[in-house]
Amino acid sequence: MNQDWTIIADRLRQEVVEYGGLLQLFGQQEEALYQRDADGVLRLSSAIEQQVLALHDFRRRREEAVAAFATAHGCPATATLRSLLPQFAPAVRPLIEALLNEVNVLVHRVRRMSRHNHTLLARAVATHQQTLRALRPGDFTQTYAPNGRSSISTVRPAPALQAAS
Repeated sequence: MNQDWTIIADRLRQEVVEYGGLLQLFGQQEEALYQRDADGVLRLSSAIEQQVLALHDFRRRREEAVAAFATAHGCPATATLRSLLPQFAPAVRPLIEALLNEVNVLVHRVRRMSRHNHTLLARAVATHQQTLRALRPGDFTQTYAPNGRSSISTVRPAPALQAAS
């Protein structure tokens, strides 16, 4: 039982690696956005989605290991890892605490980069729509919802060629 902390440490290390991979993908996506590489953005969006799914799996595994550790030490299974720190051997606590802090820092960095890239994508789409509306103003209509939000829809143009009836 004195080595069950290694499972939690390993799971935290895996999470750190996965969050690092996600940050790398967000960085690549940002670069693709700046380069106006639509195919790259789409490909990276798919890779980001896959990485997020893998990350959720690693997080679930870590939470299961923490719950098992908590119950093995007479604590509720819902106890947080931070609240369980006194249950670890004094020599191990700094490692677990450092890994936990690193995961938390990475979570905040991922959220910040995600918001940043989302903003870049939204601006790119808005600019694209403005350009299309300027080039072909008759092809778009703007409507307003009761909550004040506006949406733009395209008007289906008449086909260039029609069969004679």
